[in-house]
Amino acid sequence: MKLYVYEHCPYCVKARMIFGLKNLPVEVKALLNDDEKTPTSMVGQKMVPILQKQDGSFMPESLDIVKYVDNLDRKPLLTGPLSAAVETWLRHVSEYTQKLLIPRFASAPFEEFATPQARQYFSDKKQAKMGDFKEHLQHSTGLVKKINQDLRELDKLIKEPNAVNGELSEDDIHLFPVLRSLSIVKGVELPTRVQAYRDNMAKQTQINLLTSIAS
Repeated sequence: MKLYVYEHCPYCVKARMIFGLKNLPVEVKALLNDDEKTPTSMVGQKMVPILQKQDGSFMPESLDIVKYVDNLDRKPLLTGPLSAAVETWLRHVSEYTQKLLIPRFASAPFEEFATPQARQYFSDKKQAKMGDFKEHLQHSTGLVKKINQDLRELDKLIKEPNAVNGELSEDDIHLFPVLRSLSIVKGVELPTRVQAYRDNMAKQTQINLLTSIAS
């Protein structure tokens, strides 16, 4: 199987996670961000992740991919309970974290930005929606302070380092990509349980953190 992704994309991380958790081989291919033709030829629109299944057909949508792969052997891993508190936390931080993340993604050495044209395409699209990156970066201090406060609240919700609710569930599929994305931001301070969880999930899923390119 082959998985088409962007390295920075949290939804792509969700799809990649299940392969690592189940220790299944998959070829991961990053598309250039300005490549509209390839994904459109596969699924009718520009989007990722896209899974090319063993029969050659294509499947979009991160959670559809996760559920498909998790049930291939009819022994699903993501059977644990969900937490309303974790869902609420994720919804809350999603209201502002993009202002921290997207400007940093835009200047990072991801494969999807291997050409100047691809990087400019991303920057133009995102700034048209969310405003000037420089302005958001100027407000980083306050946003970092805010996420650090929210991470202290998350610390109280984590039950085990290998599963936020004690057993692997879809909450893990949603939570780890956020923590992985935040590793690109300097000054983010992870409380003990959050860091243990993030680092353990990175190992379980075999997905790199972004600390080496943090800014």
